[in-house]
Amino acid sequence: QCLLSGSWRSDTSCRMVVSTLDKDNRFSGFYLPGPAAGYSELLTSPLEGSQQDTELVPQPTFSFTVNWRLQETARTSVFLGQCYVDPKGEETLHALWLLREAADSPAEDWKGTR
Repeated sequence: QCLLSGSWRSDTSCRMVVSTLDKDNRFSGFYLPGPAAGYSELLTSPLEGSQQDTELVPQPTFSFTVNWRLQETARTSVFLGQCYVDPKGEETLHALWLLREAADSPAEDWKGTR
């Protein structure tokens, strides 16, 4: 089926909870990094995204943005991936991500994206 609605946990214990998809396949929810992220000051952070229509493709691609709720710095991550269904019906998400941190000046822009 590959609907993103529900709760997901990564290999590093990050947790993502996604609301029901709307009629345009958009969703919102929240993201909480696991202990491996190393940021003790992270709070539950809002996310928004969309996925392909599962009536058109059985294993849809998706994307979402997380605006991190941090006390001292501005960070945003973008995730882009695909949902896969194995022969037993188990759903797995595979995703790549970029993290952007606010830079103090254009000269320091180079170190803002990981």
